Amino acid sequence: MKLLEHLNSLQQKHPTLSVKQSTKMRSILKVFEQQRGKLYGQVQKIKNRIVSLSKPYIRPIVRGKETKTVEFGAKVNVLQVDGINFIEHHSYDAFNEGTRLQSGIYLHRKLFGKCTHQSADRIYATNANRKYCKQHNIATNFIPKGKQKLHHLEQSAALRKTLNIARGTILKGSFGNEKENYFLKKIPALNQTTETSWIFFGIFTSNVVRMTARISTSQINTSAA
Repeated sequence: MKLLEHLNSLQQKHPTLSVKQSTKMRSILKVFEQQRGKLYGQVQKIKNRIVSLSKPYIRPIVRGKETKTVEFGAKVNVLQVDGINFIEHHSYDAFNEGTRLQSGIYLHRKLFGKCTHQSADRIYATNANRKYCKQHNIATNFIPKGKQKLHHLEQSAALRKTLNIARGTILKGSFGNEKENYFLKKIPALNQTTETSWIFFGIFTSNVVRMTARISTSQINTSAA
């Protein structure tokens, strides 16, 4: 508190601060308010807790991984169609991606028309999403609940295996490629606008590379024929 009072007296004598300095100062004061409220029991949970003075917009996101229980940065929900990735939703705040399945299917329909099947992580397999997919005749990789007829079980098991392989290889592989080759693993950005732009350009550039490779292969096959 004494340091803040001293700082205020200095600002009165030297009121001119750069935009960067003013922004950093607002972040410091916000952190002070958040921590003071927590210390004196004014709040039980700090909303929009600032964890980085250089990037006050990022939030801790609990991932539950063995190596990284908490990650920092943007969280992105991606729709992949035929190996091409589309950003359905992104946020620097944590969100439950399981609630985005229906929005992802809506985006698929908007871009490509009818959606007949989809594959997703277990967190998407909620009762609401199961009901939605069943109503719209969309096959999924979700493990079925309740009793099923034997032939239905065999058919759904074979389809789930195919969908799981596609998700585990093509989708997960594209994530690894984008993180390692397009600097999405550790984005060298200094502000929110630049970081968001980097995420979009990184994913879209990887799409262009994949599409260019397909076009080249198609032209070679056409010439050979």
